Order: sequence, then C-alpha cells, then structure tokens
Amino acid sequence: MNWESNIRRVVPYTPGEQPKCTDVIKLNTNENPYPPTLRVAEILSNYEYHRMRLYPDTNSEVLVNALADFYKVKPSQIFVGVGSDDVISMAFMTFFNSDKPILFPDITYSFYDVWADVYRIPYKTIPLTEDFRIDPADYRIENGGIIFPNPNAPTGVLESLETVEEIIRANPDSVVMVDEAYIDFGGKSALSLLDKYENLLVIQTFSKSRSMAGMRIGFAIGSEKMIKYLNDVKFSVNSYTMNPLTQLCGAEAVKDTAYFEKTTQRIAATREHAKERLTAMGFTYPDSMSNFIFASHPDYDAAEIFAALKERRIFVRHWNKPRISQYLRITIGTPEEMEAFFTALEEILRTLPKRGNA
Repeated sequence: MNWESNIRRVVPYTPGEQPKCTDVIKLNTNENPYPPTLRVAEILSNYEYHRMRLYPDTNSEVLVNALADFYKVKPSQIFVGVGSDDVISMAFMTFFNSDKPILFPDITYSFYDVWADVYRIPYKTIPLTEDFRIDPADYRIENGGIIFPNPNAPTGVLESLETVEEIIRANPDSVVMVDEAYIDFGGKSALSLLDKYENLLVIQTFSKSRSMAGMRIGFAIGSEKMIKYLNDVKFSVNSYTMNPLTQLCGAEAVKDTAYFEKTTQRIAATREHAKERLTAMGFTYPDSMSNFIFASHPDYDAAEIFAALKERRIFVRHWNKPRISQYLRITIGTPEEMEAFFTALEEILRTLPKRGNA
C-alpha cells in the first residue's frame, strides 16, 4: 500500500524569521513598529471572556460596517478574512478556475505561486522591467486572471493608478486582483476604480498600517456580485473564520482615523530619512512607497551583510533568488531602531571585505 501517492505535495511559503528572543531589532517582516490604537486596548481590557463560548457572527457585521463607513462603500461590497493571506487564498479558489494561466510578476509576494500550486492553477510569471516596474503591455495576453501587489513586495515600487487601470481595462474577461497591503504608506488606491470595473478586487490588510498583524485581519472590496461569490466559497469551507474579539478590535481600529494617519505618516517620514542614510552609505534601491526599503550595495555582498546584522541581533530579510540575491529588504522601525540599525550597518561596512576581494 502506498498511501503517500495521494498526497498533495507543494513547496510551502517561507515566512520571515520570527526570533524567539525579544532583545532584537526586528526589521524583517514589515510589521508596524507602533502599537494599535488604544481603542483596541480598551476592547481587550473590557471583553467578557465567557462570551468566547459562543460562535462568532459569521458575517462579521461590526467589522464590515466599520470598513464600509470608512471606505464609503456598501457592506455588501466587503469580504473579510483571517489576514489578507486568507482573503487572497479564498479569491484564488473562487475566481481562478480557468485552464488558462493566471499572471503575476516574477518578483513579487512569494505566496502567489504557492497558492497556485495548492489549487492546481496554471500560472505564468511576467518579468518586471530592469528597474523593477510593471509594464502593462506584458499583461495583454490570454490569461485566467491577474494578481499583483501595489506597492510591490519586496521591491516597494508603486505603480500609478493609470498603470493599474490600463491592466484592468485590457482584461475585461479576467478577474484582476490588486493586493494593496502597503498602499496606506503612499500612493492612490485602486478603490477609486471600482465603479468602472466589475472585475476588479482590491485587497488590503490590518497587519501593516493598522498595527494588528497578530490579530489576522484582511479584507477585500469589490462589486456586490464578486463579494457574493467569495462568500459562497467561504461559507462552503468554514462559516466561523473570525473570532468575535478580533471583529470588535478591528472595528475600533478602523474608527480611529487620527491614530491611523499619525502612525502611517510617522513611518513614511522615517522611511524618507532612511533613504537618505542608505544613499550616504552607498546603497541603491528602487524608490519605495511602502514601509520597507529594498536596498543593495555595489561593493558588499548582501548575504554577508545580512549575516553580520543577524550576529548583532538585527534582523532584515534576504532572498537567495535570481535578480534579487544582492538585495536586503529593510522594514522601517522606530527612529531609535533605525538609528541602531544604521550604526551597526556603518560598522559592518568598515570591516566587511568588498565583493571580489580575497
């Protein structure tokens, strides 16, 4: 008997390292360096724990209504899930069922090809240009759907709303998903295009700009028809996906607009300062409009810098992949964390041998 012959085998997604110790500077998973709004703390402090014995609201109405108010759409246009990963996974299962390949960039969020493999969806990766941009002309080919992040990850490059619309307009028979995990740190959301394109799905998350990665909240906004299809699939898999405490905390986070704007602006300001510091040290990078910078140094090996930083208990992200093996993705931390990072980096560059030198 060979029961393993029926196993669905995939190469899993590899997340950024989560160090067990706490005395580190963690700049490797694009988490927000600031805590959630105090309105979340109030919910956590006052929540009656015995309510956890009850099933949650399957429709997550308190959260959906808060999102609808904030984004000025109908509640029936919003789908929520346990993190944007859950939302995108459900969207792959719902909309990408053609024999034609789905399209996404060759340098992008590395979960896309994992989901495609899990759901047996054919796919084709479209190379970014030399400067890590999306060329809309490359997406004018037969396909079973399209997904791309904007700003892109791990590059941080933001495409204009005109570029995004050009891709959607050229593919009226395909669902186009725009993964906007980082849109709150700069740029214009594709949400403004929803009234024009029924085939557009915009996906966002609470993990970055709302400081709630640990609570796992993601959402999609699209046409009412599209959201109905998504919910049909969700309720065929698991009706009770988001616990009631998370729903309440998410709703309160959405309502505190002032805190949301304050923290995202602080991160954006720290990012711009970090660009200046990296440039002064000789690093180059595509211009980032996210909460991270994708940097490379012409003289020093990225893997060696990564290892040297880790020895100093500073974590950044490095991929040993084609085209990006000499880049480090550096999450924007607090000004104090970034200062410690730059001090360590300057010391490393003084002692590390240059590439090609014995």
